[in-house]
Amino acid sequence: MILEGKKLLVTGVVNRHSIGYAIAERAQQEGAEVILTSFGRVKRMTERSAARLDPAPDVLDLDVNDDGDIAALRAELESRWGRVDGAVHAIAFAPADAIGGQFMATPRESAKAAFETSAYSLKALAEVVTPLMDDGGALLGLDFDATVAWPSYDWMGVAKAALESVNRYLARDLGPSGIRANLVSAGPVHTAAASGISGFGQLESLWGDAAPLGWDSRDPGPVADAALFLLSDLARGITGEIVHVDGGVHAVGAAVPDGPADDAD
Repeated sequence: MILEGKKLLVTGVVNRHSIGYAIAERAQQEGAEVILTSFGRVKRMTERSAARLDPAPDVLDLDVNDDGDIAALRAELESRWGRVDGAVHAIAFAPADAIGGQFMATPRESAKAAFETSAYSLKALAEVVTPLMDDGGALLGLDFDATVAWPSYDWMGVAKAALESVNRYLARDLGPSGIRANLVSAGPVHTAAASGISGFGQLESLWGDAAPLGWDSRDPGPVADAALFLLSDLARGITGEIVHVDGGVHAVGAAVPDGPADDAD
C-alpha cells in the first residue's frame, strides 16, 4: 500500500486501455483516493471507464488549454480535498496534419497546437495542483523517447521533447517546495490515442524484437507500476528524471539476437 492515504488527480483516461486508467486502477489498489478529469465529447467515455473502477471515482472537467477550467478545477479540489498529493499528466494531442509523415508540410498552427496541448499542458496541470501541495507532492507525466526521430511521430515527437524540457524546469522551480516532477518514457502501448497515429503499427511490431526484456504493447501494467513508484514517497529523492519503461529499447541500437553470437574465425 505505497500510496495509502494519497489523493491523486489522474488525467487522460479515455477507456480501460488508457495508461491513465491502469495508473488509476493500480493507485486505488495501493490505497490512493483518485479523481479523474476529462472534457467535451470524451467525458462520457471517461465516465463509463470510471464506473469500472472500485470505487468509481468522480470525473471533473478539465480542458488544459482553458484557463477558466484550470481555475475552476483547483477550486473544486480545494473544496473537496483541501490538498493534492500527486497528479498524473497523460495528455497529448497533435492535429492530423502534424503527424503521419508530413513533418515538412505541417502548418505553424498545427505545430503550435501539438506543443500547447502536449507540453505546455504539464505546466498548466502544475498550476492546478501545486497550490494544494502544502506538504510537497509529485507530478508525473507520460513521455515517449524524444532523443530520436521516430517514423510518423513528427511534431508530436517535437512536443515530447518540449515536454521533457518543461519537466526539468518544473523540477527546478518546484523542488524548493518539496514537489517532484518526473516522466515515464513508455514503450508503445496500444491506446486509443496511439491507434490514431499512422505508423504506430510499425513501431508496435518492431518493439518486441528490439526490447531485451520483450514488450507487450497490450499491457500498460509495467508503465503504471513505475508511475506508482514515482508518485509514492519511495521516490522522495527523485525529481527531473525520465524513467524508461520500454523493455530496454532505449539502451540498445538493434534487436537482440535470438542466441549467442558466433565466434569470430
